[in-house]
Amino acid sequence: MRHEETRQQILRAAWEQMRVEGVASLSLRALARTVGMEPQSLYSYFESKYAIYDALFAEASTEFLERLRAAAAEGDGNADPIEGVRRRAHVWVRFCTEDPVRYQLLFQRTIPGFEPSEASYAIARETLADARRMLARAGLGTDRHLDMYTAVLAGLVAQQLANDPGGRRYVRHLDEVLDMYLDHMNKQRKGR
Repeated sequence: MRHEETRQQILRAAWEQMRVEGVASLSLRALARTVGMEPQSLYSYFESKYAIYDALFAEASTEFLERLRAAAAEGDGNADPIEGVRRRAHVWVRFCTEDPVRYQLLFQRTIPGFEPSEASYAIARETLADARRMLARAGLGTDRHLDMYTAVLAGLVAQQLANDPGGRRYVRHLDEVLDMYLDHMNKQRKGR
């Protein structure tokens, strides 16, 4: 039990350090100092710095999946699949903009040489599979539909984080952007 508590303490400290110094600037020496141990003692909990990043990736991916599924569950009584697309998009954008460091870890490649483990990446693939099913219910079941949906949301988030962090300049247009996406996709689907 104590081992897992210490692991969690290390992960919390890693998040905080990355929020101050940047995602790619995680320092094992500073991290060890923060949690009151010698740097080499970290290896009793994580085999490498990449293992810490991997644990953070899994933690954030799990939280993202849980939030998206909770939003989907809230709308189970609502038979309109387009509302499901909208609800999920709002959760996605909110999750990404409320913590830019978490967004960078999950959706950008800011850490040279880091690739999530198969187990951690499986959580991210599950999130994508859920999105694919949600879009399919709305009649948007191709890879192209999914690619464009994620690109539109990622672009909006990237603009927000780069140009108005903490604000709403770009994300306030989410519904209008979704309308454009859905209108375009429906026209394509109907062959217009």
